[in-house]
Amino acid sequence: MCGIIGYIGDKDALPILLKGLRRLEYRGYDSAGVAVIESGKITRVRSVGRIDKLTKELKNNELHGHIGIAHTRWATHGGVTQENAHPHVALDGKLALVHNGIIENYRELKNQLGDIKFESQTDSEILVHLIASFYNGDLKQAVTNALRHVRGTYGLAVVYADNQDELIVARLGSPLVVGLGEGEYYVASDATPILPYTKKVIFLEDGEIGRITKDGLETTNLSDELVTKCVEEIEWTDEEAEKQGFDHFMLKEIFDQPQVFQDAIRGRYNLTEGTAYLGGLNMTDEEIHSIDRIVLIACGTASYAAMIGKYAFERLANISTEVDVASEFRYRNPIINEKTLVFAISQSGETADTLAAVREAKRRGAFVRGIVNVVGSTIARETDGGTYMHAGPELSVASTKAYTNMVAILLLYAIEFGRTRLITLATGQRLLNSLREIPKKMEIILQQADKIKVIAEKYMYFKNALFLGRGINFPVVLEGSQKLKEITYIHSEAYPAGEMKHGANALLAPDFPVIGIMTKDQLYDKMRSNIEEVKARKSPIMLLATQGDEQAKELTDDVIYVPDTMELLEPLLNTIPLQLFSYYIAVLLGRDVDRPRNLAKSVTVE
Repeated sequence: MCGIIGYIGDKDALPILLKGLRRLEYRGYDSAGVAVIESGKITRVRSVGRIDKLTKELKNNELHGHIGIAHTRWATHGGVTQENAHPHVALDGKLALVHNGIIENYRELKNQLGDIKFESQTDSEILVHLIASFYNGDLKQAVTNALRHVRGTYGLAVVYADNQDELIVARLGSPLVVGLGEGEYYVASDATPILPYTKKVIFLEDGEIGRITKDGLETTNLSDELVTKCVEEIEWTDEEAEKQGFDHFMLKEIFDQPQVFQDAIRGRYNLTEGTAYLGGLNMTDEEIHSIDRIVLIACGTASYAAMIGKYAFERLANISTEVDVASEFRYRNPIINEKTLVFAISQSGETADTLAAVREAKRRGAFVRGIVNVVGSTIARETDGGTYMHAGPELSVASTKAYTNMVAILLLYAIEFGRTRLITLATGQRLLNSLREIPKKMEIILQQADKIKVIAEKYMYFKNALFLGRGINFPVVLEGSQKLKEITYIHSEAYPAGEMKHGANALLAPDFPVIGIMTKDQLYDKMRSNIEEVKARKSPIMLLATQGDEQAKELTDDVIYVPDTMELLEPLLNTIPLQLFSYYIAVLLGRDVDRPRNLAKSVTVE
């Protein structure tokens, strides 16, 4: 989950490395460091904390080398200390390495290395000394030989002081992208730090090692066989990766949703036929009809989007659908066969648990498709098809626009399957027309941001919160509760409202607020009864209600109104007020909204 950036070319490396680290900070921000080669010497500077701290440390170090590597850390092995910060060095400081991943056999390797004095508690330092033990003048061969002894995952970049024209990179289970410029190359954990300089990239695959010089990139595998790589072009723009005047990336990304939702559905439906067409599905109508079960695999926020997908697939296509938390999927005996369709859902396309689940599902013979945001990501390449969600760069750790676009893609798939199996032309057309109206309705909600901020001021000092929803809005409150937890640090839970009598009612009290979704759908009357029970126990209440529902004001003064839409599409609207509610509480409490403590955006380790 750490971030790696590297550069080789004719420019000063340090400004590029620091700018890249800022773009990668969402991947980890416990500590950071850089190593630059200048006049045959590696200068290394490291600090604990955010990139700003590292920048201050570097004010007294004028580094003008044209090759360097840098790292921002999310701690796994070893605490948050300067000694544990990357880059790590060996051979009296002449060899430097940055590493993302986990070396599973690090204890065994440490014993094999003998009496070396280690300065950190990290597995990464063991890796740099292992490479050093194989070094005899050929750095790429030393890295190759060392990695043959490694079990685990890695994305790494290595430099040697005596060679200012060589940067070695390798990956296994942890992403690495090489950006191609004119006589210069950029290496990063994802494409966002590369966007200001080039859109032409090469994605390393698992087990590949690259030797980069100013003249080119040579890629081999662990068997020393040459590998031919294809150059791809990134669609995102540099502007999309900036805040564009918003105080935080999260707020920008919340307000991006009307536009990126249009991007997600554009060109993917046929209103005349009342159906969706997602070309990446790569399945014939006959194969679609053969499917008797769908499994949606995801982690965290993506799993809540998957739960909405379950409602849609079962209602529109009459296909048994289940949601599987990716981290648990392969540790039991999942019932998967050639009639099962598996969707792997991940913003980054690099989520380690989801990727492992993809490989297990493929091994068992299922149709496996991806729903990802990052073009060229590992899940996108390893699945047999799928769909990009077109949310653009999402740099806040807390997912917002990617979540609603995940829901959009799942709804389109459910409509496509439904039209081949169950629903009528009229139903398909009604759903699609309602989908087309969603961006304007999102805008109506966003115009209430100031009102939501005022409500947030009333709830900011509570230490706990309970979110309640029913039916298709239960996943929405799970996601709302997740947002409150991760960016405000307020303890929060989410319940299906019908389960309150089975335990959660015991929590209700004047200091225990409830956030409920009571929009006009088939469970409206039941939800209203549940909220009446909450009111009777004097818990403060904030409600989401459908525009025009005056009865909601009888239950609480704190009502946020959302436009009316079809029940299956309600999550696309009801999610946004909860995002804003959590955002404003976090800001009012002085939290680090985009970089909440102990979290990182792309979970590339188990």
